[in-house]
Amino acid sequence: MKSISTIEQFNDIISSNKEVIVKFSAGWCPDCTRMDMFIDPIVEEYKQQYTWYEVNRDELPEIAEKYDVMGIPSLLIFQDSEKKAHLHSANAKSPEQITEFLQSQNG
Repeated sequence: MKSISTIEQFNDIISSNKEVIVKFSAGWCPDCTRMDMFIDPIVEEYKQQYTWYEVNRDELPEIAEKYDVMGIPSLLIFQDSEKKAHLHSANAKSPEQITEFLQSQNG
């Protein structure tokens, strides 16, 4: 998962016509650390459909605020600069929850 470090980089990435997933997290967050332990196989499984990125919520708080990221970790799907879906932190605690969310986006 590639890290996003600037607002300009974030805006450029989400403007893609391909769907991108941005994971919002922070170093002090225990649920984020737990997600990091199981997210790699999910990223691998869905890498054909999505390009995956990561934002440290504390480094770019204005982006988190703009897109209503109230809890972390959260996964947001963007395409053409539009937020298409948002998996809130309360529903992102297990591999099953994340996989269900991604499957539901495929209609």
